[in-house]
Amino acid sequence: MIIILKPEIDPSGTEIRNILDYLKQFPDIKSQISGIRGTSRVVTEIYLIGPTHDVPQEIIERMPGVERVVRVSSKYRQIGRHGGQLRGIGFEYNGIEFNQNAFHMFFGLCAVDTKEHVETIFRHLNAYGIKTARMGAYKPRTSPYDFQGHGRGCLNWLFELAGKYEIKVIAMEVLRPEHIEEIVEALKETGHPTGIMLQIGTRNAQNFELLKAVGSQTDFPVLYKRGMGLTIEESLNACEYIASEGNRNIVFCLRGVKSMMGLPHRNLIDFGQVPVIKRLTRLSVCVDPTHSVGSKDIAPDGIYDIFHAASQGVIAGANMLLVEFHPRPEKALCDGPQALTMKDMEHFIEDMRLVRNCYLERKALGERRLFQDLGPNA
Repeated sequence: MIIILKPEIDPSGTEIRNILDYLKQFPDIKSQISGIRGTSRVVTEIYLIGPTHDVPQEIIERMPGVERVVRVSSKYRQIGRHGGQLRGIGFEYNGIEFNQNAFHMFFGLCAVDTKEHVETIFRHLNAYGIKTARMGAYKPRTSPYDFQGHGRGCLNWLFELAGKYEIKVIAMEVLRPEHIEEIVEALKETGHPTGIMLQIGTRNAQNFELLKAVGSQTDFPVLYKRGMGLTIEESLNACEYIASEGNRNIVFCLRGVKSMMGLPHRNLIDFGQVPVIKRLTRLSVCVDPTHSVGSKDIAPDGIYDIFHAASQGVIAGANMLLVEFHPRPEKALCDGPQALTMKDMEHFIEDMRLVRNCYLERKALGERRLFQDLGPNA
């Protein structure tokens, strides 16, 4: 059961104390208070964990300060919509809004290599008015002999360059809790010139201690990538691990699943699941076409497969794109063959804007149909 409080209620006020005092008569129920800073309001919710069938919903709904009560009907207690009873809330981080209606493009290096390459990427993003990027300092590799990122050594100059070119949020993978501490330290040393979205990569999708670590801090939002061999249910339960620790500022990323059925692409593209995630949860949804396709093959229509894959996600309502670009792919220390170039960037941006506008038209058409079928209360 979730008790949603009115927006004006003080989380430390008497209304919440009265509700918690009332709930003490149910000794098997554990109460957990969670505050969500959405894009338009701060939402305070009380989660009741345990057998809630004897807790009278009607009495609680009449208590001062209560907006409504939702009986949880699915296993995604923290992130779920619970049969449509809850709407997507979203969050704001460093001036950027993330919700199920937003749309952002995160371009950059899968693994940071040189200052020159990073600055080239940031300079181009700044010229196109894009405030978000992807930059990997810590990079897990299949072979222990491959380049695994510069780690802590690149963070200070990376963050300083981001500030120089007004990059507000960088998606950056972390592999263990110590990496979070290193990021905090580097941001402090450089005067917080940018913001970081902690990425959980597909190889750590069920590293439960890491999930708890990113969930137990609330300074940074989290980008969770679906495990390469995990079902949607398993991946969403991993997000529950993050949210249950207190951090519900999560973006769910689809990046293809490992299957020979996807050949010649690197993975079987799963972007048709975008509306499924948005229907089941309150999370924003990202797609990663670069790692799904894994190459720069071009179709007979003159469009890269990566562009087509990205379009599949955007036309389905994706809220974020994670795309690999590199100024000199032949010099890249990681995943060079799949990286788009600076020459491709303008084409990609314009292509995605066309597709996004098409999605918004489709969305408006669907909403009109729903209004006609169900009436003004739909």
